[in-house]
Amino acid sequence: MCHMRPGERGFCQTKENRDGRMYTLIYGELTAMAVDPIEKKPLNHFYPGSLAFSISSVGCSFKCPWCQNWHLSMAKPGEVATTYVEPERVVEAAKKEGCISIAYTYNEPIISLDYVYDTARIARREGVKNVLVTNGYISMEALEEVLPYIDAANVDWKAFKEETYRRYCKAQLQPVLDATEEMKKRGVHVEVTNLIIPGVNDDPEEVRALARYIVEHLGPDTPLHITRFFPHYKFSMRSPTPIETLVRAREMAVEEGVKFVYVGNVPGRDYDSTFCPSCGKVVIRRFGYDIVGWNLTEDMRCKFCGEKIPIVGTYQARSFLGWW
Repeated sequence: MCHMRPGERGFCQTKENRDGRMYTLIYGELTAMAVDPIEKKPLNHFYPGSLAFSISSVGCSFKCPWCQNWHLSMAKPGEVATTYVEPERVVEAAKKEGCISIAYTYNEPIISLDYVYDTARIARREGVKNVLVTNGYISMEALEEVLPYIDAANVDWKAFKEETYRRYCKAQLQPVLDATEEMKKRGVHVEVTNLIIPGVNDDPEEVRALARYIVEHLGPDTPLHITRFFPHYKFSMRSPTPIETLVRAREMAVEEGVKFVYVGNVPGRDYDSTFCPSCGKVVIRRFGYDIVGWNLTEDMRCKFCGEKIPIVGTYQARSFLGWW
């Protein structure tokens, strides 16, 4: 929690104490509005094939030196161009573009929680889903306010060690775990992302511990996205994650009981596809963000063995290239 004297800004630089009252500097100030595949969030088990209307502002509650969107998340209000967009206009645009959902993404949406709350309430009324792409660093009191309007979330677990969070993110791990569990308990569809960075969080036992926690606290059906690091921001001199490290991390997570493990940022492999945990066959084949093969019944069962696959919503045929 930030403690600001009059005239000071908080850690994320987006809130300011003005004569004892807290003011947000970014309400409705958007840096981007885009139509994305839901798989880009990444969410592979939530209305697969659908479009998400993605919006972002500026700032973040973390200081990760490897940030992939640092030009937005590490900027202060006024340092990047923004456009004020009322919540009603965001929902209208999402519907006009044929988007199933609105994704609050690119920078950390929790620091704009008042705007997310206002937009999400309108979206819910208009039949549009709400998706958080977040680091999950939020108090339970704040989470309680917005949860009734959130349908899905991808929570980015930066590591599975408190010391890593303190050193690199200037934050704590436990509140992230608590928030993720609360989302799951309250019926939000949750998927977890873990960016594997060489020398930071690629220790095999840490990978296994993260996977075991998912199985024990979120359930084995919770999708895990293991993502490849590429040099960015203050880690621009580091090497990308070896593909072998990612493949082994996936294997370890499966060994620990996570049923659906994906590997991101590795094109040309089959690790974006969904495999039936019962028979091992591909039930959703993906090429990048596109679905190019579908072997599930209408009630989301494997066509080969009948295993129920935990998919929320119906398949949206955005880009279907045929059976294989």
